[in-house]
Amino acid sequence: MQFYPAPYRAPLRAFAALVFAWKDETVLICDIIERGWSIPSGRVEPNESSREAAIREAKEEAGAIIDNLQYIGCYEIKERGEVRWADCYAATVDALVEIGAVAESRARQFVEIEQLPDVYHWWNELSLQVFQHSKAIIDRLNRTEA
Repeated sequence: MQFYPAPYRAPLRAFAALVFAWKDETVLICDIIERGWSIPSGRVEPNESSREAAIREAKEEAGAIIDNLQYIGCYEIKERGEVRWADCYAATVDALVEIGAVAESRARQFVEIEQLPDVYHWWNELSLQVFQHSKAIIDRLNRTEA
């Protein structure tokens, strides 16, 4: 797996979208069935953009209404001789509502980056770098709005 920061765009339509949803110094993660604690993410439906998928997944999996959605780059995922792309976004959490279907996730929580290695389902150096990248983009956005 490899991450390409924006402005790079995937050469093919993204099959999935991920959203790093921030509130102050914490990021929102969800306890996804058969995956564990992770950021809201999911497949891009046939008639939707990856941006629309990120908004939808944040609400479905985390009950998060997000704002300031920013494209931050994409993952290139190579599995079983196939290459797929996942678009990544950073956002701020505007509000939390009830998580829709129980099948989406069991719980949600806000955590600091330092807590992620103990709870995140797939933690490594690349994960750390992308979380830090998403936070830097949100911080920069917040400074320009102030």
